[in-house]
Amino acid sequence: MFSSCADPSSLHGLSWMLCYLTTGKQMLFYGSFGIVLVLLVVTAPVALLFGFSGALAARSRITPLRWIGRAYTAMVRGVPDIIFFLFVPIAMDQGIEYVRNRIKCPDWNQPVFAGNEFHVCAAAKMPLNSAPQIYHEIYGFSLAVIAFAVVFGAFAANVLYGAMQAVPRAQLETAEAYGMTQAQVTRRVLIPQMWTYALPGLSNLWMILIKATPLLFLLGIEDIVYWARELGATKSSVYAYPHPDWRVYYFLVLLVFYLVMTKLSEIVLNRINRKLSFGQATAGGEALRKADI
Repeated sequence: MFSSCADPSSLHGLSWMLCYLTTGKQMLFYGSFGIVLVLLVVTAPVALLFGFSGALAARSRITPLRWIGRAYTAMVRGVPDIIFFLFVPIAMDQGIEYVRNRIKCPDWNQPVFAGNEFHVCAAAKMPLNSAPQIYHEIYGFSLAVIAFAVVFGAFAANVLYGAMQAVPRAQLETAEAYGMTQAQVTRRVLIPQMWTYALPGLSNLWMILIKATPLLFLLGIEDIVYWARELGATKSSVYAYPHPDWRVYYFLVLLVFYLVMTKLSEIVLNRINRKLSFGQATAGGEALRKADI
């Protein structure tokens, strides 16, 4: 990074540490924290969309749609998360490449699935082998987001379904008596009223999502866990900055990061819960009413 760091072997003490902390790989380590934050920002609304779809499907009056909604939540909640985190990206990647192979290489005469091997033509690769590295990283990250959204969407669907069931039936019947259609009742009465019941469960899911972000490491994405292990491991004299095993210090940084994220999340979620509970006929709303009195 700096001209004074050109010869690491001549550095000592604080100057050595400053140069070590500004190397290219260290910058990638710092940037990986941004990857985690982007994952949270992108995955949360996508998972909530999956959850809404699953909850509304589970409440649908159309029997096949209701079965699909309940099967989705039951299946994902009943299977270990790690299986979906590994299965969804692989299945989607191979599915996309299989379709592209049928479209772009209609004359392909080799079996796509041959034992444990998966073969498609070069033009069907997603992204292409000649594509810049950034496209490969974005594609892998997108698959990871979908995998997280599928898993946490199922849990969100269960939370939202329970919250919808908790809304007093009398309110829905009153809306129907005023001539609202089922869609209007859902949009104008059910969904606005359910948030105060859903927030505690969604808050727990958000905390679990934060704790689940290290699973990016298992999906081949160079996240904070990858770089903490890579940079903290023992570096011999063949490296520019040799050092003993520093993984404990790197993982302590991760510990502080996740604790700070958890604390900030608690503060924000408590404020949202207070706002949603105000004026509601719930335990939280009653506590706020008594506090104002």
